[in-house]
Amino acid sequence: MPSFDILSEVDLAALRNAVDVAGRKIGNRYDFKGTSAHIEQNDKLLTLHGDSDFQLGQMKDILLPEMTAKKVDVRCLDYGDLQKVSGNKVKQEIKVRVGIEQELAKKIVKLLKDDKLKVQAAIQGDAVRVSGAKRDVLQEAIALVKKNITDFPLQYGNFRD
Repeated sequence: MPSFDILSEVDLAALRNAVDVAGRKIGNRYDFKGTSAHIEQNDKLLTLHGDSDFQLGQMKDILLPEMTAKKVDVRCLDYGDLQKVSGNKVKQEIKVRVGIEQELAKKIVKLLKDDKLKVQAAIQGDAVRVSGAKRDVLQEAIALVKKNITDFPLQYGNFRD
């Protein structure tokens, strides 16, 4: 019985590379000279440090195109609130979401069941396994999920015949 997995992954090496390049660009820009602007990365957590809200916006304008250039989908980012730090400095935490959260997985399973496709969907950890009788039905399921879930990056892999 053919099956495939719906999952959400981020290439952490490409993410680190994009953060490093953005950090170098921030260090080289004239308007960031003499400021405390920098980006820290701890595994799946990015922290932007700056002197003002405007400066953080400028840093995001540098970081996001670098991530896109390195094929990191920016829809996986979860922006935290701006936090005031010692004096007039600010910081913002950005979480990189990896894996399909339980709520989204349930939404995908419900979507496939409501459409009356002849597939079975099962939540397996942070992925959703979809299996069906024919490959064509699985391709319809992929098209349905792509059409309806647009706010979160999903990959379709581990296809088995």
